[in-house]
Amino acid sequence: MIESRVNVKENPAIGEKYYYVKHKSGLDIYVIPKKLSTYYAMFGTKYGSVHNKFRIKGEAEYTEVPDGIAHFLEHKMFENEDGEDTFAKFARTGASANAYTSFLCTMYLFSCTDKFYESLEILLDYVTKPYFTEQSVQKEQGIIAQEIRMGEDNPGRALFFGLMRAMYKNHNARIDIAGTVESIAKIDHHLLYKCYNTFYNLGNMALCVSGDVTPEEVIAVADKVLKPQATHEVECIEPAEDPEVNRPNFTCRMQVAKPLFAIGVKDVEISSNPYERMKKNAAMTVLENMLFGGASEFYNKLYEEGLITKSFGAWHDHNHSMSMFCVQGESDRPEEVYSRFLKYIDKQKRDGLSKDDFERCRRVMFSNFIKGFDSTSEIVNNFLGNFVFEGADMLDYAEVIRELDFEYTDKIFRSVFQDSHYALATVYPLEEAEKV
Repeated sequence: MIESRVNVKENPAIGEKYYYVKHKSGLDIYVIPKKLSTYYAMFGTKYGSVHNKFRIKGEAEYTEVPDGIAHFLEHKMFENEDGEDTFAKFARTGASANAYTSFLCTMYLFSCTDKFYESLEILLDYVTKPYFTEQSVQKEQGIIAQEIRMGEDNPGRALFFGLMRAMYKNHNARIDIAGTVESIAKIDHHLLYKCYNTFYNLGNMALCVSGDVTPEEVIAVADKVLKPQATHEVECIEPAEDPEVNRPNFTCRMQVAKPLFAIGVKDVEISSNPYERMKKNAAMTVLENMLFGGASEFYNKLYEEGLITKSFGAWHDHNHSMSMFCVQGESDRPEEVYSRFLKYIDKQKRDGLSKDDFERCRRVMFSNFIKGFDSTSEIVNNFLGNFVFEGADMLDYAEVIRELDFEYTDKIFRSVFQDSHYALATVYPLEEAEKV
């Protein structure tokens, strides 16, 4: 029998380390010991809502599946052949369990303060034992259809996916993660097993745990539950995207007290090199705070004028599949906010970014990164989703932040923020229908 060998990675400069194990089952296991009161574990697969056309490497044909099937599969994983609900099992150990599906991955997780290894056994067990029947799939279709209809009444969700459809012409990020009532009606148990066997192969998955744990004890649980598995490579088709947005505007009316807006900045310059993506991520984080943070000129001027509220914020997403920047909030005059955004960006390009602001924001980002190691949930969510599944290493990010320079950040600013990359999404109150 092949023994799983433990490797350690340490960054002495920040006093953090983790243990890595390529388990004999084929699973990548990451253990981050922390003397904290809470344990956190996440078992994930690189399978999200955008992966709708795929094949195992070597297969002749691609399989195309209905929108929303990754999310549907996540729901079904909590059912067991013995009929016992998975949440009831976690309740007996006192753990709080959950799961989610994003564009690029599906994650199963739990947190607890006691009986960690018993809960870890439950996690590894139910995620590796699918059980789907025609009858249970039909029942779930009704449940998720209701969830989709409820989501259609959610202004925040309408704003986000309205923006994504305005920005993207071909990328599957324009499709709601849950799919539509019509698309999930096409799902059957055969398709679910096809997706499971393709993407829930242990070679396409990873486990990350943090807390007062040891790699040896985590491996012992994995040895008990996981069986050796032949791994395979999955190939997915991702349509090409032009740099320009699909359309510059999206608007709708819903039951909101004040208009909502989201300004999207589309970016299609994505490196295949994980280190370069880490570096660009760091630059975009600095720009996020420099341009639109609480100390920024844009935020303070518009807030003082009453154009925006404290709900205003900025965020970005930069990964191997997609890249974007977003500024959003509430305003009685979204179009005016957008006009001021355009003028502000032009002014920053003309006058140049502030080196002092850059250095201040870079230091704040480094501080926040270090503080993140005080939370097991933040460690695991960041480690697995933002680094491991991106082919990167979280401990290397400290040096990326340290070495980030002003000239590179300015270059990213000028390449990302261009007029043809912008889209504005708005949700107006129903009573505004005649005014807009």
